Amino acid sequence: MAWGKTKGMGAGGVGAAGAGTGNVGAASAGAGVSVGGMRNRFRIAPEPQTEIIGERASNVGVVLFTAVLFAVVFCAVLAVAWLFIGAVTLPAIVAALMCAVLASMACHVAQQWERVVVLRLGKFNRVSGPGLFWTWPVIEANTMRVDTRTRVTTFGAEEALTADLVPLDVNAVLFWHVWDAKAACTEVGDFTRAVELSAQTALRDAIGRASAAEVAIRREQLDRELKRVLAEKVAPWGVTVLSVEIRDIFMPPELQDVMSLEAQAEQRKKARIILMEAEQDISEMLEEMGDFYANNDAAMRLRAMHLLYESVRETGGTVVVPSSFSEGFGDILGDAVRK
Repeated sequence: MAWGKTKGMGAGGVGAAGAGTGNVGAASAGAGVSVGGMRNRFRIAPEPQTEIIGERASNVGVVLFTAVLFAVVFCAVLAVAWLFIGAVTLPAIVAALMCAVLASMACHVAQQWERVVVLRLGKFNRVSGPGLFWTWPVIEANTMRVDTRTRVTTFGAEEALTADLVPLDVNAVLFWHVWDAKAACTEVGDFTRAVELSAQTALRDAIGRASAAEVAIRREQLDRELKRVLAEKVAPWGVTVLSVEIRDIFMPPELQDVMSLEAQAEQRKKARIILMEAEQDISEMLEEMGDFYANNDAAMRLRAMHLLYESVRETGGTVVVPSSFSEGFGDILGDAVRK
């Protein structure tokens, strides 16, 4: 996992145009219990941008707008001086330069996903953006530009102890976004770092309340618990947690072997129980059929003939039943004729 660096400007060292934290490239939610032989070390790894390389938004348009505005105001002041004075003097050039600088300081453009926190003489005044907005030069300042898009942050807990004292390395991914730029700027010094550390702490607490088997099996329940805890924690900072997903769980090799043996024993137990239940059902059915055939000789003979037919049909053989010639007519001639 790569190390990232957070950018900051203005109050509390937080904010930059389009600067969010997260590791979008690691947003895969595929997860599984991996062999503990790979003792990876997980660290919080914020990235300076929420976009992946090749899809980062450009601020060229904003810079070009400011440059064009500067040039237009500068030329306009010089044109006015030419009309009234008849020449371009040094004071006119200085005045045009000052007006152009003030116009550039007063006019701003925020991207569609940006919200700009404006302070007037150090006190919160408003949240501007997106689009074109104006400020009073010197009196008002654009303290912070907040990226309101969904951010993705990877975090993990290294050797976190479960309720049954088993050390686990767990790696997770957090999806979140800022919905209140004012709270994010005024309530916490660095909301990105605060969210990341809160997620890591909540993950350790959740692991400590469950056993190793529960952490590995009840992954979705752990995700929901982490989301609920984090949502309550970061709500005062103007941040909303969209989802938390456990990606990987690394267990010690010894625990892997013990859990494998336990699972095999459990499966053997279930197989034997199912076999015994089947034998019990068969014996009960045989008992009922025995009572029925004992009271009905005709049904017994029909059953015997059916079994004989099935055996012949499957093998394609011939069955020879020895009997005397007179026994074949017993049912037709009766006892008197046979005598």
